[in-house]
Parts: sequence; structure tokens; C-alpha cells
Amino acid sequence: MTNINPLKALQALGQSIWLDDIHRGMLNNGDFQSYIDNDGITGVTSNPAILKKAILDHDDYDTAIEQLASENTEARSAYEQLVIADLRQAADMLRPIYDDSKGQDGFVSMEVSPHYAHDTEKTIQAGRRLWKMLARPNVLIKVPATKEGLPAISTLIAEGINVNATLLFSVSRYREIAAAYIAGIQNRANAGLPVKKVASVASFFLSRIDVLVDKKLSALEDTTNLRGKTAIAASRMAYQDYKTLFSSNGWQALAGEGAQPQRLLWASTSTKDPSYSDVMYVEALIGENTVNTLPLKTLKAYQDHGVPAIRIEDDLEQSEAVLEKLAELGIDMGTVAQQLEDEGLEKFIKPFDVLLETLESKLDLRKRNL
Repeated sequence: MTNINPLKALQALGQSIWLDDIHRGMLNNGDFQSYIDNDGITGVTSNPAILKKAILDHDDYDTAIEQLASENTEARSAYEQLVIADLRQAADMLRPIYDDSKGQDGFVSMEVSPHYAHDTEKTIQAGRRLWKMLARPNVLIKVPATKEGLPAISTLIAEGINVNATLLFSVSRYREIAAAYIAGIQNRANAGLPVKKVASVASFFLSRIDVLVDKKLSALEDTTNLRGKTAIAASRMAYQDYKTLFSSNGWQALAGEGAQPQRLLWASTSTKDPSYSDVMYVEALIGENTVNTLPLKTLKAYQDHGVPAIRIEDDLEQSEAVLEKLAELGIDMGTVAQQLEDEGLEKFIKPFDVLLETLESKLDLRKRNL
């Protein structure tokens, strides 16, 4: 009897598995299609760090860069054209999943410039522009889940633009993001516009939470054995809020018009501490109507030794106790989340800027050689 791929088993449990990686080579050499066919991958995510690595570490883009140079293209426009070509191709490869799921899965994501994270209006304008350029229904525009991002999310959703609310680090911010999504859907419904195919995910980042909280616990010489437990505890609490928010009477009325709940997406799922299981952020958070986006290394690890079972509501009292104990120790999760948000934006801004600078140099070099 053939063993079932654990990744495909997750799909049967109601969880979508997306690949947290993309580059032109994997789209053209059959690898990405293989992940779809053999591993049950139903979506793909990217961020400025992934895109920098894709474009600068692979020679698949050289011909396209040369063509862009011959057209006298500026670096920012060149970046968008390169990325959009890849994401359109990935979206087309995932389109059968999108159609079969009636618009609930099969998505790719593209981020607005991280420089706009604290500028609501620029985020909205960038979201509209990228949505129009991508011109695919199974695209999510990534909007950082900052305070300024909240009204941008509501506005874009109300306009029928799918949103991936990213860089989310706390349960309280998750509730605000979900409320912003619901407000956008409500505004769209109030305007008499269809809500059926509008989609969104809220991307809760995991490993970075544990890295920072574990460091704080070590500084306190804590002996309560809380290391490596914060991210999963917070995620499980967020899922409880998700169930409450999307079962309210107000939401049920919108669902009656075809509105989809905003799914929680588990991001930053590669374990940073080698003493932890390399699949801990997959195993603990398997739950219905959720998404887990995996870098290739974690995907391969789960394929090798994952044990699929719904666990997202296991030990809820313990999860609550973990967060309460952290507060007792003086570790404020609001402060932790703000630090992680600031650091996360910096980790996106830096590779984004390096990519643009390097692209500018490559374009200039080719222009001189034309």
C-alpha cells in the first residue's frame, strides 16, 4: 500500500498548504507544478526578501533584464515587471484550484512597497495599481498589518481587491485586522456590490515571536519552561477569536450573501531554534479553514516525517496559561508585537532597497553595453 503524502493529508483535514518561495526557474522547470500535483500545494507567498533572492541569485532573469535595459526601464518598474510576470504565471498554474474551490484557494501574493507601511493612502494607491497590473482574480495584495494598514485593508476589500494582511504578531492586532476585513465586506455589501469572490488571509508570523520571547525568558533566567510555547499559544487563541468573529450574527448575514471568512495563515514557519522540532509550527496548528505557508525546507521536512491530525484546539487552557504567565513575568505581548513589527518591516525594506539598487546597476551596465 502506498503511503499518503502527509502534505496531501493536511488538505483532507481542511488546511491549505502554500509554498513560501517563488522564482522563475521553479515555474519553468516543472518543480512548481510538481508541488501542486504531488504535494497538494494550493498557493504561494512571497515577500521582498524572497524576491530579492529570486532575482539576484538566479540567472533566469538575465534575458528579461537585458530586454528591460534596451527599453530604458527604470529599476522600480523593472522590479515590478519581473515579479508580476512570475506571479501571473504562478496564478495561471494555480487557476484550476481557484476555480475548483469556487474562489476560496489557489492564490499568489504580491506585497506593496514596505516603505508605505505607515502611509494609508500610498498603500491603497499601490494596492489598486498592483491589482490592476496583475490582472488575475486569484491574487492577494499583501498589506502590512500596521495601524495605518487597517483602513487600507477595509478600503481595498470594499473595492473588491483581495488582501493578505501580513506581519501580524499579536492576538489583539489580529482582532483589529479581522474587524477591518469585515468592515470592508460590509461596506461593499452596503454599496450593492457582490462579496462572493472577495478573499483575504491574515498572516500570523510564528517563529519570530518565539525567538524574541525566548530571549526575554533567558534574560529573566526563567524556569517555567515557557520557551518555544508563545507563538503556538497566541495562534491558538487567535483561532478562537476567528471562530467567534466569523460566527456572529452580523457575519452570518454577510455569509448569506456569499462572503468568505478571512482565513488565518501561519507564516514564518521554519523553526529557528535547532533544539525544537523542524515541523513544530505545522503539527501544532493544523485546523479547519486555515492556511500554512511553508518554505521549501520545512515542506520537505513535513513530507518526510509529518504526522497529520487536527491539533489547533488542543491544550487551549494551557495556551491561555502561557500568555498569562508571560504577563506575570513582565513580558508584555503588545510591546513584543510592536518590536517584531518594526523589525519585520526593516527586514523587508532592506532587501527591497538592495534589490532595487542592484537592479539599477545591472540595468545601467547593460544600457552602456547596448
